[in-house]
Amino acid sequence: MVFDPCSQTTSVASLKILTEGPNLKMKLFTNHGISLRHVLFFGAFACTAMIGVALYLQYQSDLEPCPLCIFQRVFVIVIGVVMLLAAIHNSGNTGRRIYGVLIMIPGIAGIIVAGRHVWLQNLPADEVPECGPGLEYMLQAFPFQEALSMVFKGSGECAEVQWTFLSLSIPSWTLLIFIGFCLFALSLVLGRWSTAN
Repeated sequence: MVFDPCSQTTSVASLKILTEGPNLKMKLFTNHGISLRHVLFFGAFACTAMIGVALYLQYQSDLEPCPLCIFQRVFVIVIGVVMLLAAIHNSGNTGRRIYGVLIMIPGIAGIIVAGRHVWLQNLPADEVPECGPGLEYMLQAFPFQEALSMVFKGSGECAEVQWTFLSLSIPSWTLLIFIGFCLFALSLVLGRWSTAN
């Protein structure tokens, strides 16, 4: 059989690809058995695994989390809960956009906190702030806004790199993961996942 570029079948297939545009990628994922619901469940599982690794490093490897680490954990937990709720709810396009915003808010907060943490870890030794009190003490002794401000300024223990994987510290990894979550949330907000997914 000779391939005819002018055949009606080829033209219809080409036209279909051109008209589907950006949604083609998502349809290809769905055709291979990867639905948005699967992705959301996987995201919730990934958040659970991240907290599991953090707790393992804390209790088995004696790596005490600094206040910035604790806030990053909170944002990971919030993202995981929202992704789990979104997967269970399996809402329409409007609901997916709302869940996208709800994932993006702690994602952006996580980027800010993890970015600050990475910045502190890369300061020259003479510019590293002195060690401060623990988060529990700060929350008990100071008003919440002041304690939050103290946490965000960071302290000496936040600047210490205690563990690395592939030359990246824990805050560097969480920064990349938060960016990934925000990009995914943006795809929800922009409606890249249709109701059929």
